[in-house]
Amino acid sequence: MNANLAVIADNLDYLLWGRLADGIPGGVALTLMMAVGAGALALPLGILLACVAWRFPGTVRRLLYLWAEIIRGIPLIFVIFWLWYLLPMLTGSDMPGAVTVTLALAWFTAAMVMHSVLAGLQALPKGQFEAALTQGFSAGQSLRLILLPQTLRNVLPSLVGIFIGLLKDTSLAFIVNVPELTTVAGQVNNRVQIYPTAIFIFIGVVYYLLCFGLERVAKRWQRRVAT
Repeated sequence: MNANLAVIADNLDYLLWGRLADGIPGGVALTLMMAVGAGALALPLGILLACVAWRFPGTVRRLLYLWAEIIRGIPLIFVIFWLWYLLPMLTGSDMPGAVTVTLALAWFTAAMVMHSVLAGLQALPKGQFEAALTQGFSAGQSLRLILLPQTLRNVLPSLVGIFIGLLKDTSLAFIVNVPELTTVAGQVNNRVQIYPTAIFIFIGVVYYLLCFGLERVAKRWQRRVAT
């Protein structure tokens, strides 16, 4: 048991933040950076697309639905691979692996956010929008000031689930050798070649604590908003 814990203790710095002292973050630090970056991109993009789909129910909504269904129907690992090879062709230069994975996660997650927020908008009484218009609000003001605050409060549990999934999906970055938590755990395991169970149980516990912490923060914020 002591030997198992010694493997974790000897490599704890590397598992938590990689080679951050050399300017190369990794481990838990890089996992959180990618999750926060992808979430910061996906949330406003998904909300914007949901508003556009709600406001224009014809061809625009059908095209956005088609885009979202295609993205949601493709394994995320393929999206990462596609962007890994496509972005250098479009930009003419190599992009850092963490940036590529962050963009793939954001693109994938935005489709799920769009579906969740659009469902929340459609669940509101239709008369609210007409009432806002009769009071002199523009369509944009009605969405931003009246409908969206209610919708986001109602779909918060769904969004929390989406972003918990996003946090766990950062582990797929190992396929392009981005040194996030799962990748560095594999590197440690390959280097020491002993006690793999201890290493990966520790990684599982870390992921659980990160997801549990996100859920608790979201619930506390939801109670504060409700109050």
